[in-house]
Amino acid sequence: MKVVWWLALFASGVLSKPRCRCLHGDPCWPTEDDFAQLQSTISQPLVHPVPPESACYPESSPSGNCTDVQTNAFIGIWRADQAGAMQSPNFETFIFPNGTIEACYLNTTLSFPCEQGSIPTIGVDARTVEDIQVAVKFAADHDLRVVVHNTGHDYLGRSAARGAFMIWTHHLKNITASPTFIPEGAPENETYYALTLQAGVQWHEAYDAAQANGRFIVGGLTAGGSVGAAGGWMQGGGHSAFSPQHGLGVDNVVQVTIVTASGEYLKANSYLNSDLFWAVRGGGGGTYGVVTSVTYRTHEISPLTVTTVDCNLSSSAVRKDILTEYLKLWPGLSDVGWGAYLTMATTASFSLLMVAPNVSLADTNATLTPFLDFVRNAQEDAVIQITPFNDFDGFYQAFFGTPDPEVGLNNEVVSRLLPRETFDDREHLLDVIMSLDPVQLVHVAGGQVSQIDPDSVGLNPAWRNATVLMFSAVIWESGVTADEYRVIQDKLKDDLAVLESLAPGGGTYFNEASLYEPNPQHTFFGDHYERLKVIKDTYDPMGLFIVAEGVGSEDWDSSLNCMLV
Repeated sequence: MKVVWWLALFASGVLSKPRCRCLHGDPCWPTEDDFAQLQSTISQPLVHPVPPESACYPESSPSGNCTDVQTNAFIGIWRADQAGAMQSPNFETFIFPNGTIEACYLNTTLSFPCEQGSIPTIGVDARTVEDIQVAVKFAADHDLRVVVHNTGHDYLGRSAARGAFMIWTHHLKNITASPTFIPEGAPENETYYALTLQAGVQWHEAYDAAQANGRFIVGGLTAGGSVGAAGGWMQGGGHSAFSPQHGLGVDNVVQVTIVTASGEYLKANSYLNSDLFWAVRGGGGGTYGVVTSVTYRTHEISPLTVTTVDCNLSSSAVRKDILTEYLKLWPGLSDVGWGAYLTMATTASFSLLMVAPNVSLADTNATLTPFLDFVRNAQEDAVIQITPFNDFDGFYQAFFGTPDPEVGLNNEVVSRLLPRETFDDREHLLDVIMSLDPVQLVHVAGGQVSQIDPDSVGLNPAWRNATVLMFSAVIWESGVTADEYRVIQDKLKDDLAVLESLAPGGGTYFNEASLYEPNPQHTFFGDHYERLKVIKDTYDPMGLFIVAEGVGSEDWDSSLNCMLV
């Protein structure tokens, strides 16, 4: 009988020594016979992920379609369909301690060889819960480094790791509408009009299903809707321009199903495995197991009004004046459920989208006219539009339905949740915004988000006092050296320190953050961390599921491959 590896380690006393996971290329890596046995127990052929850019290197992929890659490399939906793709290709690369970089660049004129980088070499293309259970048990038995990969939307690189074993959940696509959904173990009078989304469902698919059922669902907003609806988005919190009206993603979850490190398939809700249910809602993706489905409550369809402002500002003085008026306006709009995205991609560019759910065109005009008149007077060529929509679908198709290129670039971000009191020192806030280039203010908190009990879910409590999620970022060309990348890192660290000055000791959103947090446990999880760690150790005592800066990651070295003694 085969002995589970960690029981054997207990028996032998090896656990007193440093433990490192087994990686591809190590002597302990599973044999061809081991993988053949695995293949015989799953529904699909084992997947062998490669960087999608490899199709443009005939020596690496003789049958690859380079034209297809060049056409689609910046389209989120296309990248999500590739097992070896990350939305930000810098997370496909790997930097060795000596500064050597292993990567596969789309730009073949750089004259670098195409190599595997941080993309796992093998994995399971999960189409059933049983596939995931088998994959988890296989990884545990062989003590493999595991990554759970869905769509590759990840600013921390959590769904790729060099030498790892991949569990690819992208093809779990079932959607079930339930007008009278009752969570397992709940009283019969607790019902929801719910959508149950399997792990691979993306937001464009979930929105279509909600519309077909005459309902609205709170979800992520990106061009083309390629973000996974039932994976890391929810497990990190899940924000939306409609969160001030209906709460965050985690506030709308009524049940999840998950395969834990033991291979057990569990339902979790407020009545069943409630500790796990609490943790997985905001406690971080890829941490407690493999989420196989999420059941969301839905909402009645309602009209909304959208206001957009676009211009190139003529001077920094004009920029500061417009921002001053905007910051005066915002807290009150947040209180009544408005959402917004303000992006200043360069010193001159100004792009604002404001969403007013269930607010008429007349009321929107009355509320915004003083601000919009100020903008027109300060910047005559500003393009301002106010558009009413009958429902979310009309709005979504108009602004996000086309898969415009927005990914495929080397990109890292820094961010902070800004509490309401940040707006009391408006001069400091203005100075910080003016100092960052680019900068984005994402108004996805406040309103209903702030009215929910901070301890109701595992999410960082800092969300409940926040009004804005604020970003800066660096985007760079492929082919930089390790030294040039360190300069980029230093810029991100400097910007992070500037953001930190707005809310010292504050928090941020785990899904859209940096790898340079000095205290990630506090910044991402706040005073929920201790409880999250207890739950993590309960359901994953041997640390099968470890991700960058996630719960339990502090027990491992910087590579996340070797446990610290």
